[in-house]
Amino acid sequence: MTPTGLLRNIRTTSRRTVLISGAGVAGPALAFWLNRYGFAVTVVEKAGTLREGGYPIDVRGTALEVVRRMGILPQLLDAHIDLRRLTFLDADGGEVASVNPHTLTGGVAGQDLEVRRGNLSDALYAAVRDDVEFLFHDSIDALDQSGHGVDVSFRGGGRRTFDMVIGADGLHSRTRELAFGPEEQFHRYLGYCFAGFTLRNTFGLSHETVLWNTPGRAAALYAVGDHDDVHALLNFAHPEPPLDAFRNPEAQRDLVSAVFADAGWEVPGMLAALRDADDLFFDAVSQIRMPRWSSGRVALVGDAAYAPSFLTGQGSSLALVGAYMLAGSLADRDHTAGFAAYEHHTREFVTANQDQVGEGDATLFPTTARALEQRNDMLRNLSAMPSTEGRPAHSALTLPEFVPMR
Repeated sequence: MTPTGLLRNIRTTSRRTVLISGAGVAGPALAFWLNRYGFAVTVVEKAGTLREGGYPIDVRGTALEVVRRMGILPQLLDAHIDLRRLTFLDADGGEVASVNPHTLTGGVAGQDLEVRRGNLSDALYAAVRDDVEFLFHDSIDALDQSGHGVDVSFRGGGRRTFDMVIGADGLHSRTRELAFGPEEQFHRYLGYCFAGFTLRNTFGLSHETVLWNTPGRAAALYAVGDHDDVHALLNFAHPEPPLDAFRNPEAQRDLVSAVFADAGWEVPGMLAALRDADDLFFDAVSQIRMPRWSSGRVALVGDAAYAPSFLTGQGSSLALVGAYMLAGSLADRDHTAGFAAYEHHTREFVTANQDQVGEGDATLFPTTARALEQRNDMLRNLSAMPSTEGRPAHSALTLPEFVPMR
C-alpha cells in the first residue's frame, strides 16, 4: 500500500489521539503539524497561561524554513530584536572589545531571527489554538502503557487514554522521568550555573549586550530595545550541579550572591535587584543526551529529548525542527515506525548542534585567567563585520516534504 493510501485508511477509520505535555515551543509546534496531518491533539500545560516575556531566543538555519511553512514568519520578523552590539568588559569594567553579535554566534545578519521567547510562544499558540485542545494548570501524574494506548492520570484528577503521548516539557521533563527513568542518567552537566531576571534599565543600553568577566564568572546586561527593563544574567562555574538549590529560590539567591560577593562593575546593583526579582530563573547549564527518544507509545521532542544548552543558542531551533520531523514521520506510519523514522532522520542534525559546545568550558565564559586572556585576544582580532554564512550545523538538515496534509 502506498503511504498516501495508508494515510487515507487511517483518516477514514478514526483520528489518532495524541497528548502533548508542554506548551512552550516544541509542544505547540508539534500540535500544529500533527493537526495538519489529521490527528486529534490535546496539549497539557502545568502553568495557568502561556508564559509571557522571557529571555530572547534565536531562530536560525533550518528552523527558519519551519516557521515559514507554518505561516508565522511575518509575525516573528515584526518581533525581531536586532541586537547590534556585544561589548566585553574586564574585571574593572574597562572595554576589551565590541563586536557584531553574529560574528560570535554564527548567525546570518538579515536572515536569522532573535525574539523574546513570549513572542514565539504567542505566535505558535495563535496558529493552533482554534484546532487543538489545551488544558492549562494541569500536568501528567502517571502513565500506563498497554497494547492499545497510553492511560494517563492527570494531577487535576482526570484520566484519559491516548494513542500516543509526547513529552515536550523541557530540560527537567516529567514525561521523560515517567517513561525512561530518572533525569540523572541523561543529564550532561557542562560545568556552569546561571540566574536570569529583569531589572530597570538605568544604564542607557539599547539593542545591545554588555558582558563582564572574571575567571569562572560572568555578568551580562541585555537590552532588547528601547525598553524600561533589561535582562540580567549571572553565570558562574560550579564543580557539581547544586541540587539543593534547584527547588529553593532563596537558596538560589544565596548561592549567586555568595559567588559574586566581591564582584565589581554593575554587579552589586544586579545582586540587589536579584533579591527582589519576581521572575528569577535559575538552572544548570547542561544538555540532555539519550540513546533513544521513544519508549513504546511515548516519545520526546525538544529540550526533553535533546536540550543543547543555552551556550549553543539552538534550543528553540532544535525544538521547531524536531516537532516538524516528528509529526511528518508519524503522518503515514504507526507509532513504532514513525518514532523510528523521526530519530533516524533527525539525530545527526541534533548531535551536530549539541556538539557546538564542549564540556566544562565555553569560549564566552573561561574558567582560568589564561583562558580569559586568550579569549580576549581572540575578541580583539575579530572583525566587527557580520557573518555572511551561518555555522553549517544550523542548516545541516534540509526539511523533507511529507505526505499531503489534511
